[in-house]
Amino acid sequence: MALLEIENLVVEFQTASGPFRAVNGVSMKVHEGEVLAIVGESGSGKSVSMLAAMGLLPWTAKVTADKLTFNGRDLLGMSANERRKIVGKDIAMIFQEPIASLNPCFTVGFQIEEVLRIHMGLDKAGRRKRAIELFEAVGIPDPAERLGHYPHQMSGGQCQRVMIAIAIACNPKLLIADEPTTALDVTIQKQILDLLMRLQAEHKMGLIMITHNMGVVAETADRVVVQYKGRKMEEADVLTLFENPKSNYTRALLAALPDNATGDRLPTISELFVDEGAAQ
Repeated sequence: MALLEIENLVVEFQTASGPFRAVNGVSMKVHEGEVLAIVGESGSGKSVSMLAAMGLLPWTAKVTADKLTFNGRDLLGMSANERRKIVGKDIAMIFQEPIASLNPCFTVGFQIEEVLRIHMGLDKAGRRKRAIELFEAVGIPDPAERLGHYPHQMSGGQCQRVMIAIAIACNPKLLIADEPTTALDVTIQKQILDLLMRLQAEHKMGLIMITHNMGVVAETADRVVVQYKGRKMEEADVLTLFENPKSNYTRALLAALPDNATGDRLPTISELFVDEGAAQ
C-alpha cells in the first residue's frame, strides 16, 4: 500500500478574471522508504499539489481528486481535527525559505518544543531533551545553547537545519521537502541534501523532493514526476528518465542543463519546447 496516493488531483483558485486551475489532473504515489522527486519550472504546480494533499491551502481553493489517501485513509473525507492529528506528525513538510517559515518572535527551541508538546504530549523536561537530540541529529553545534536563539541569530543553513529538525521531530512516515536548498550556497546545499538522505535512510521515511534542479533529482530520487503548467507530463524511475525521456518537455529540461548545452548561452525552455497540449 502506498503511503500517499493521489489520483486526478485538481486545484482551482478564484481570480479577478475567473477560476485558475493551478493543478490539472495530477496523479502520483510514494511508498515507504522511497524518494520521489517532483520536478518542473516555477509555477508548474509542484508545491500546490503537496499543500493540497496536506490541507494547507486557503479555504478559497477548490480541491478535488478521485483519490487522495495517506496510509489508506481518505484525506479529503477527514475533518479538520482529524487532519491536524496527521499533519506535522505522520506527514511533515520542509518549506521554502526557512528564515521566512520560522516565527521571528519565538526562539527556535520554543518552536520545536511546541511541535513535541502538541503531537507527542511530552512534559517540559522531555521536550527539551528531545529538542537537543534533534538539533544534534541535524548537525547544529552547541544545541542546548542554540535552543535559546531566535531565527535572525542563525544563518540560512542553520535555519534550514532547524526546519528539518522540526519536520522530523515526531518521526513522520512521509517527509515533503519543498526546494530545501533554495537560497543556500553550494557547500551548504550539499550538506543539507546529504543530511536529508541520511535521515530518510535511517528512519525509512517516504521522501518527496520538490525541485527544479535536475542535478538534485539525479542524486536523490528513485522515481521522478515531471510537471508543467499544473499537468503531469511524465513519470519514470530516475535512470529511465535521464536516459530515455518520453516527454518533449522532459527532453527540454535535460537539454537546458549546462553539461548538455552547447555554445556560450544556455537555451531557454521556451526555445526547446512546444507545449504538447495533453499530458503524457
